Amino acid sequence: MALLPILRYPDPRLHKHAAPVAVVDDSIRQLVRDMAETMYEAPGVGLAATQVDVHKRVVVIDVSEDRSTLRAFINPEILEKSGEQTCEEGCLSVPGVYEKVTRAERVKVRALDERGEPFELEAEGLLAVCIQHEIDHLDGRVFVEYLSPLKLGRIKARLAKKARITA
Repeated sequence: MALLPILRYPDPRLHKHAAPVAVVDDSIRQLVRDMAETMYEAPGVGLAATQVDVHKRVVVIDVSEDRSTLRAFINPEILEKSGEQTCEEGCLSVPGVYEKVTRAERVKVRALDERGEPFELEAEGLLAVCIQHEIDHLDGRVFVEYLSPLKLGRIKARLAKKARITA
């Protein structure tokens, strides 16, 4: 397995739309393993392939405390949404930034697993938020883009300043 470099916002590659996976083969299974290792090392609870500059519809998520419930979502699509919740979100592509975002409280998602088997899952709470957040990445959207223009401008300025300091 290999750690993959995570793109940092506002990298334009984060706005690319990911293409559907035609066949779940060994290369996709390796991508899932590498993404999981990268997510755990970061550390995070979710990672979309777009964030590692692979523009395929692949997501890994593990919201458990002990890292025991890794799930791969290949070609995920949300079938239903209900309710509303506002949660503080963060993102491996926007390190150090945590902001409140309103999303659906419950979702029903359909995807393929790492064996290429279709499944449907009903999720709520943190898992529902994570699924929506990661699918946004596949569609070229980063969570900070839900914020007001003022907040987004401040975040961009802070990230630009941090990039200058570390360069």
